[in-house]
Amino acid sequence: MTLNYKNSNLFIDNLSIKNITKKNITPFYIYSFKKIKNNYQNFSNYFKKVSPLICFSVKSNSNVSIISELGRMGSGADVVSEGELLKALKAKIKPNKIVFSGVGKTENELKVAIKKRVLLINIESESEAKLIDKISKKMRRITSIGIRINPGVDANTLSKISTGKLDSKFGLPKSNFLNLCRNFKKFRNLKIKALSVHIGSQITSINPYRKTLNVLYKIIKLSRINFEYIDLGGGFGIPYQNKQKKIDIGRYSKLVNKFKKKLNCKIIFEPGRFIVGNTGTLISRIVFIKKNRNKNFVILDAGMNDFMRPALYNAKHNIIPVLKLKKQMNGNVEFVGPICESTDTFVKYRNYSLLNENNYVAITNVGAYGSSLSSNYNTRPLASEILIKKGKVKIIRRRQKISEII
Repeated sequence: MTLNYKNSNLFIDNLSIKNITKKNITPFYIYSFKKIKNNYQNFSNYFKKVSPLICFSVKSNSNVSIISELGRMGSGADVVSEGELLKALKAKIKPNKIVFSGVGKTENELKVAIKKRVLLINIESESEAKLIDKISKKMRRITSIGIRINPGVDANTLSKISTGKLDSKFGLPKSNFLNLCRNFKKFRNLKIKALSVHIGSQITSINPYRKTLNVLYKIIKLSRINFEYIDLGGGFGIPYQNKQKKIDIGRYSKLVNKFKKKLNCKIIFEPGRFIVGNTGTLISRIVFIKKNRNKNFVILDAGMNDFMRPALYNAKHNIIPVLKLKKQMNGNVEFVGPICESTDTFVKYRNYSLLNENNYVAITNVGAYGSSLSSNYNTRPLASEILIKKGKVKIIRRRQKISEII
């Protein structure tokens, strides 16, 4: 584990969090490079026989330093906006390892992607194909594209992060996809290189993936196109609570290997959460403790603007004390933020170790969709981000100044 206690004090990669708080204003994100590297290598090892192109999902964590570190390990990038594309390029990810996804790319974003010659632009409508063809013709380019299909598969995850059902805005349904394939010759400046799919996020069972592979195989045969790449997306879940189940990536890799052999294609994956989810922690200071009958409201200086997942998805993240005391608090405990919204609440406990005002706590497993979803709501500055690498504390995003917002 990245986090562990020594004499009641919380450490990350053998560095005292208490000492780190002395030099950094809370709240701040802190990441373990060691854990990021282990996760990336483990994912690569699971799919060693498949030998995929791994394109890190930049939307999960868009810090340039983290993208750059993953790039040095061999990762590419999956981007969904011009900003993410430019961040990936700044992190020295080669254009031929970048996949540009997204349901509503603008003309300007497409121009940038075409100019930079990214590996694939994954289209999600016939209108998008027409626009890319038109821009490519003006720029005298042949642009490589993938077509994202909606397989009609329920990923059995949260409705707000499910993207593979037929009522979803993402991808093309089977009939539209096959119709586009049949009439593709009219797009003279496009080259179909890939079929793309992504059915959702935080998936902990391989059954939805198995169904998707079966659907894809049948549709590919009907299309009569030999796709060079099959982009299988990401969505691999991680356990946020101790009793949550882990996805069996080993079993899934065997299914993908069989699928690849049958079609003689290259595989692309777009993992995000699986690589960085459990590598990040949000350190926050207790501003006040307010008693309300039999409940203790522990009011933190981190709010839903700093960490949106609990408010947005009703996600549960464990919160642990930086200084663990043996005594227990009287009554239930609810950790809340300072934002003027009832949804600015993190997690509730029936029993919790004694806390005092100005103590620090750690919100765990926030490496994915933590900092990347943060905002300036209530005109609050964005938190700093810190990377622990080889025993050193490195600031990879400084805390925003209020004057910069104003």
